[in-house]
Amino acid sequence: MDRRIFIKNGSLAGLAITAIATEAAVANINNHTAADFPLMETTIDAVQQNMQEGKLTARQLTEMYLKRIKAIDQSGPAINAVIEVNPDALAIAEALDKERKAGKIRGPLHGIPVLIKDNINTGDKMMTTAGSLALEGNIADKDAFVIAQLRKAGAVILGKTNLSEWANWRSTRSTSGWSSRGGQTKNPNMLDRGPCGSSAGSGAAVSANLCVVAVGTETDGSVIAPSSFNGIVGIKPTVGIVSRSGIIPISATQDTAGPMARTVKDAAILLSAMTGMDEADAVTLNSKGKVPADYTQFLDASALKGKRIGIEKSFLKGHEGVVALYKAAIETLQQQGATVVEVDLLKLTNPLGEAENIVLQYEFKDGVNRYLASAKGKVHSLKELIAFNNANAATVMPYFKQELLEQSEARGTLQDAAYREAHAKSTSARAIIDNLMKTERLDAIAGTSIGPACCIDLINGDYDTGFYFCPPAAMAGYPHISVPIGTLQHLPVGFSFIAGAYEEPKLLSIAYAFEQATQKRVVPKFIPNFISTAPLV
Repeated sequence: MDRRIFIKNGSLAGLAITAIATEAAVANINNHTAADFPLMETTIDAVQQNMQEGKLTARQLTEMYLKRIKAIDQSGPAINAVIEVNPDALAIAEALDKERKAGKIRGPLHGIPVLIKDNINTGDKMMTTAGSLALEGNIADKDAFVIAQLRKAGAVILGKTNLSEWANWRSTRSTSGWSSRGGQTKNPNMLDRGPCGSSAGSGAAVSANLCVVAVGTETDGSVIAPSSFNGIVGIKPTVGIVSRSGIIPISATQDTAGPMARTVKDAAILLSAMTGMDEADAVTLNSKGKVPADYTQFLDASALKGKRIGIEKSFLKGHEGVVALYKAAIETLQQQGATVVEVDLLKLTNPLGEAENIVLQYEFKDGVNRYLASAKGKVHSLKELIAFNNANAATVMPYFKQELLEQSEARGTLQDAAYREAHAKSTSARAIIDNLMKTERLDAIAGTSIGPACCIDLINGDYDTGFYFCPPAAMAGYPHISVPIGTLQHLPVGFSFIAGAYEEPKLLSIAYAFEQATQKRVVPKFIPNFISTAPLV
């Protein structure tokens, strides 16, 4: 869950944490360049080719990323994206190397190190805590279904990533990327800027080249927004093509895990491995016959030709730098043969926000109580969690409190009329999107994913940088893909495509064509702060 519902005033930006770095400090941070790390910006295809040719093993690959995490995440610029490293990672890699030597290759993820958000169960020696000290010691008995799928595909589970605590469902004044267990994750593009939430660590880790790909989760913006802030590709799939069993929940209606990568193709490969029907998550059974085995078959550099793309009209106004990037992206669509049509989608869906908030409160209480009942942490219900936080406020709540937890606890059951009414209103976003696409004969609807990264401000919390496009697809449970469109003063901005249920093949083809035509992914420079960037470029 991103900070979509309770957004703060941008005028507070001047109070953010900053520190003018010396030239020596900047030079030291900038030493972490491609010359120091041979896997910089590598892709799944490139790694597989090297392993096939005998130039690289999964163990060597894993060792290199573990060293990278130590150099970049735990020291140097200290991104703080990884909350825990898997002590079994090297052993897993060695076992997969033996399989390869014996002629068994599970697929394109065979031997590929993947980082996992710390709200997803792994049946190993790592904890699953949602970043909360209340869940320290919670070691799951078995993998979440999506983790089992990744292991089956040959992925090396490299570690867990930090997140906004409780997936940013704790306070109306939270700072994205902060958790009581993991501390504050930084944006690798500019270290005093936030990585956005709640999949902060996954987004920052992929961008900083701490792994090949990573898994995040989203309720409303938590894959897309950090992908935009960190300058990577993110996919929020149709709810139900990826199982949620074994994932600490917010909303049964909106939750989904999703891939985060540096390229559309890598995201498509990861998504292909994550999908699957799961009896423990009944919603996945609706995807039968609607999910291809391999999403990469739809990647087509010429896919924009002849397409009709709806463009969110409200984003044509606002911060002139972001608007300029948006207009350039629209021009690219037209140059690639697409017809663009201005639409007012947010005007139709924004009034649903209050209903969405009610749905999340009810569903969080229901879902987290069920999860905590069998968890191995210090608390076993939402009520106990709130009490734990109050009793340990100095360490758990030093900067912001837990209003959202308290509001959720005050709600009743899913049989309440208030919940049923709110659910019907919130999910009416599906009909709004469907009708708009049908009326305008659209293949997709596009918009700026979110504005550039805000400063880390533990006093006032996050503030609004505008251009937030996540709610419509989130409330509808529809797919959403973000691809970089450029930078504003070194800060990345993403471009979003959404469509109807199970339209991932079409969206991936469009996003891939856009990516190939623009190539706007930028390698982070670990800039300490904006002041240190002079002269501005």
